[in-house]
Parts: sequence; C-alpha cells; structure tokens
Amino acid sequence: MDFETNTNSKPVLLAVLAHPDDETFGMGGTLALYARQGAAVHLICATRGEVGMVDPEYMQGYDSIAERREHELRCAAQTLGLAGVHFLDYRDSGMPGTEDNHHPRALAAAPLDEVAAKIVGYIRQLRPKVVLTFDPIGGYRHPDHIAIHEATLRAFALASDESFEADGLPPYQPQKLYFYTISRRFLRLAVRILPLFGKNPHKWGRNEDVDLASLAVEDFPIHAAIDISGVQELKVEASHCHESQGGLTNTRGLMGWILRRGDQKESFMRAYPSPEPGVVESDLFTGITLQ
Repeated sequence: MDFETNTNSKPVLLAVLAHPDDETFGMGGTLALYARQGAAVHLICATRGEVGMVDPEYMQGYDSIAERREHELRCAAQTLGLAGVHFLDYRDSGMPGTEDNHHPRALAAAPLDEVAAKIVGYIRQLRPKVVLTFDPIGGYRHPDHIAIHEATLRAFALASDESFEADGLPPYQPQKLYFYTISRRFLRLAVRILPLFGKNPHKWGRNEDVDLASLAVEDFPIHAAIDISGVQELKVEASHCHESQGGLTNTRGLMGWILRRGDQKESFMRAYPSPEPGVVESDLFTGITLQ
C-alpha cells in the first residue's frame, strides 16, 4: 500500500522495544518497508543498552556504552527511514539472573504501571494506527523484552481510557496491536545447521546466553507474515550501524547465510483485534481506517 497516495496525512506505526538494535535485528525489515511506503514509523526505546558488552575498539570517542549504542541506534533509524526515536530512559537490566536485574533504574525492576503510563503518553501524542512490540517471551526471554511487552499491552488498554490522565492528552485507540515473534521455521533451521559447524544451539550469542533450541519448541500463532525481500538490504545496512553488537559479523559467514535463508519474511501474532482463524495477513494495515 502506498499511503502517500491514499491519505493527506501519514498514518503512524509505532514500535515499542527495549534496546538499541532491537529495531533492526528483529522487525527491521517491517519498519523499513512501511517507512518506504509512506507511513510515519516511530520507535520507543526503553533503554540505551547500558549493559551490552562493547569491545574497547568501539568505545573510542564515546564516554559510555549508552552513548555509543544510542549513536548506533540513530544511525540505524536513519537507514530504516524512521520518523522519530523516543527514549523512556530506563537502564538495561541485563540477562536473567544477573545483578543488573535489580538495579534501581532497571527496566525489569520498574513498576509496570509507571512504564505503561509513559507509553500511553506517546500513544496519545503520536496517535499510531498500529502498535508493535515483542511476543510474550520477549523473543529470547530477555527480562527487558518481557517487561516492555507487558507494559505495552497495559498501555494499549489504558490509552483509550477516558479516566486515565496522561499529560492532558485526549484518549486515543490504536486500531491494531501485534507482537513480533521469531520465525520458528528459522529457529529450527538454525538448530539443525549450527552443530554441523561446531556451534552449540543451546549456547548462542555473543555471551553464549541464548538457548535457541529451547526457543524453537515454543509455538506462537502467526497472524501476519510481512515480505521484506524488497527492503532486506536496508535491514542489512542498518545492522552494520550496530557494530558494537556484532552488526557486521551477523550478516556475514554462517550467521549471514542462515539469516538470508530464513529472513525473507517477518512474523507477527495479532493481539488486537482478535485474529480471524486461519487468516495470515500480508499487510499490518489490512482493515485499517486511514482517515
């Protein structure tokens, strides 16, 4: 759909995520696609990825990991064509079971209603037609991903509640809410192939703290599959912005091959309105009233 030829004002798509790089490594193709089609695509990023591991070579010229990762996010946002990036200013909580989970500013430790209220403010201000966030397990069980999923779900309900006050902004009801979920087909392919190259699918990632095999057995329904083949190179280019998070290496070699084999479509489950049984949408704006 070419939005610019169908409406005088750009419809808004809002992604609510946790860290710099979530916008690219996950749903980056979808965000780039709708930006290219004329939507105003906005991102809420809850943290600045302060706990991410960054090699010293990437810290030259930066005072903190947060500063480095914010720079990378803004680079990726420009590449993907995002209209705006908005921070909630919480702290990265780290992976499950780490001390960072309990930091007083950690997103995972923040009161749910507090985080949700901040998101409500942006929903009422930006007035998105469609809202995106993580699936119920946050993709790979990261505490921040799960926290922002729960807060977004709460905010989606509160945004239209006339009794809920948010900076004097009027109530607003987005028309759709989707959860991005990693393709199980892609995960199962990765689990089969990685051992052939001496890689352990139970210990994946930079810190070997992601169990791909356990994720592959989770089964979330797919209600929308978005073809990103036309913008895949934009997603790759945006990935390169995230150098400190392996954005260059992730698109090369074995991982690059796996990603290109399984990354032609991005998958979403629909939370609102209730999905129609057996229907898999090819457009997140299907059924949306644009005026």
